[in-house]
Amino acid sequence: MRRREVGPAQAGVGRNSLHQRTYGQNRLWPCELEMLPFILVLQENLRQSPSLHTWAVLIASFFVLVALSLSFVLIFAHLTHYTKPQEQKWLIGVVFMVPVYSVESFASLWNPNISIECDILRNCYEAFALYSFGNYLIACMGGEEEILEFFEKKFEVASTCGRDVTKAAMHHPFPLKFLLAPWMYGHNCFKRIKFGIVQYMIMKTLCALLSLILELCGVYGDGEFNWNYGYPYITIAMNFSQMWALYCLVQFYNTTYEELKPIKPLAKFLCFKAIVFATWWQGVIIALLCAFNVIPGSLGTSKFQSSLQDFIICIEMAVAAVAHTFVFPVTPYQASFNQPKNFEYSVNSHVPSREPLLKVNKVEEYDGGSYRRLINADVNVSGTSLTESVQDVVLGGGETVSAVLN
Repeated sequence: MRRREVGPAQAGVGRNSLHQRTYGQNRLWPCELEMLPFILVLQENLRQSPSLHTWAVLIASFFVLVALSLSFVLIFAHLTHYTKPQEQKWLIGVVFMVPVYSVESFASLWNPNISIECDILRNCYEAFALYSFGNYLIACMGGEEEILEFFEKKFEVASTCGRDVTKAAMHHPFPLKFLLAPWMYGHNCFKRIKFGIVQYMIMKTLCALLSLILELCGVYGDGEFNWNYGYPYITIAMNFSQMWALYCLVQFYNTTYEELKPIKPLAKFLCFKAIVFATWWQGVIIALLCAFNVIPGSLGTSKFQSSLQDFIICIEMAVAAVAHTFVFPVTPYQASFNQPKNFEYSVNSHVPSREPLLKVNKVEEYDGGSYRRLINADVNVSGTSLTESVQDVVLGGGETVSAVLN
């Protein structure tokens, strides 16, 4: 391919090497033509290394395409095999985290001027995804009533079978054990765990709105650990809120692990925790590296920090999308179409959520630290249409969140 050199006079006043590369030295590929308007904007914002930024956008676009393709295929599969609404509407909310993260990160990388707005969107959905994951685990155990019954029985069995009463409580690790009394299993214990998860959703939303207000007033200082700005204070508050929410989720996981074994909760928990925890802390680490001049001052600008964070997230979401296809497969819900009659479930099994279709006779017993439920049921499980599935995910999940916030 023959290259045509473009001189400074042809490039125009204020044009840099990106403009020269775009118009003169290389023939543009179709994908670059689509990105041309955004590249022209970016050359005014990132004059230090525009060609590097352009390559970052192109590389990120490939990973975003992979993430979106895999995620939407998985979501569509769940919507077309929507046999257990109480579980799947929350599961889809968790899986949809990947498209939200990848799209907003790519948009922010493409145009750093909207990075604050994109971060607010990501933060709000992250809070909802954490709430969705908690509700998914609860749904897999049969709902809140089943969980409350499980916690009450766990306390009763431990206290009436001649065991040490301390085993009827949820103990805290070091150093929290010096600050908090053990939580006795029961109604209050579950409420504490649930509030620990819900408070993060509320805090994240409020801090996102506060960040937007401070940014409009020019006192937010995104990525700057300067105590004259609002960024460090909001970061510290969100760290405590996130850590407490994850701690409550871990406590719930440890308590119900045996009951949730059929859904392989460890893989799901680690996958979700990696997305939430890693994406948040890597942003804080990048900001700290810039604050302590580990990253050179010419690069350590707030826009460079956000662009680097967005680029990494775009790659991570492709990996997360691959993991989701194995961690949240549609296979268990496909099998529900041909569910045999008169079957036996434990309390942790995937009991079909279509309660009107079930005729249940329950016999409860305690066996080796877990409660077993024998269910003889006449089951007629059928899926819904795609439209009905989408309506239930959007409207059903939205109504639940509204009820919690109110």
